[in-house]
Amino acid sequence: MARLSVVISQSPSKNPKKKKLEEDIVMGLMLQSGIDVTVVPNLYDIKPDSTGMLAMQKLGGNLVVVSWLYERAAHWVLDRNQIHGHIGKVLLQNEDDDEDDDEESDADKSEDDDKDRVIDQRELPNRRIYCLDLKASTKPNDFVDEIQRIHRENSVKVVGLGGGSPAPAKPLAVVPATDAVASNESPVQRFEETDGRRWYPVIDYSRCTNCMECIDFCLFGVYGVDRIDTILVEQPDNCRKGCPACSRVCPENAIMFPQHKTPAIAGSSDAAASLKIDLSQLFGAPESGKSAEEIAAIERDEQLVLAGRDAVGMDGLKKRQTGRDTGPKDDLDALVDELNDLDV
Repeated sequence: MARLSVVISQSPSKNPKKKKLEEDIVMGLMLQSGIDVTVVPNLYDIKPDSTGMLAMQKLGGNLVVVSWLYERAAHWVLDRNQIHGHIGKVLLQNEDDDEDDDEESDADKSEDDDKDRVIDQRELPNRRIYCLDLKASTKPNDFVDEIQRIHRENSVKVVGLGGGSPAPAKPLAVVPATDAVASNESPVQRFEETDGRRWYPVIDYSRCTNCMECIDFCLFGVYGVDRIDTILVEQPDNCRKGCPACSRVCPENAIMFPQHKTPAIAGSSDAAASLKIDLSQLFGAPESGKSAEEIAAIERDEQLVLAGRDAVGMDGLKKRQTGRDTGPKDDLDALVDELNDLDV
């Protein structure tokens, strides 16, 4: 039977119930043959150059990641850290993360399908990534059983992702486990480094249309573009902790803050951008009669003042889609173009 890599991402909190659930799942998986387990700190907090992230990047073939993040959020956190793959179907679901397709009309779906998404321009590797949300159950056996099901599914020839079997796992140096069971054929790898709590936006490229509303709205230099002018989170640690304002102005609900208390902002799949609902209330805005954009402008002003800068209000809420490329470039634009030409 083919081997399967499983990553357990630990909660950033010290909650004993959460810690026990994590360890019970690890112990249950150690008793299964053909499953390699890696334990890392909270997935969202890990920095790209940390040993835990580098270890995950070396895991080849299909991958299961178990974390305290919503399934959608976990997938795109991995993606931003160069861990790419097709989304694997998970049967163990968080009730708050169920996507209700019945609420979306045929007209909405047709309009959605006509939009160009960033994901459509990508070539994904021949692998599946399964993201399990630890909030889905309090029973460790539910997770072990689901991982066993995925293992069995991946032990047969995979078709539809290029016609071949999953890519073989790349060799990875073994890190001694703190609680390894002697009889286990592959000891658990543990990475305990702590980088502290982080706060930054995560982009869902299956929804993102590269409209650039976020880069126009954010005044803290968080967003940038790559060599082919695709939006990305370039300076994540420039983001102001606790501020989710850019997620409110994204027309496709493509921006997540996985640690936010509001499910729609944290990455729950229950809010599609095309749903005809009051997004300002869905995103946790107070019942003040203000729109999502007005709430976002207020949140941004609060952060600007805290940073010693002037508030800009709604006057600073530019809409790139309504005025794109209509005026001459200024000196800053020219300088950016020159730097792009130099490829630095």
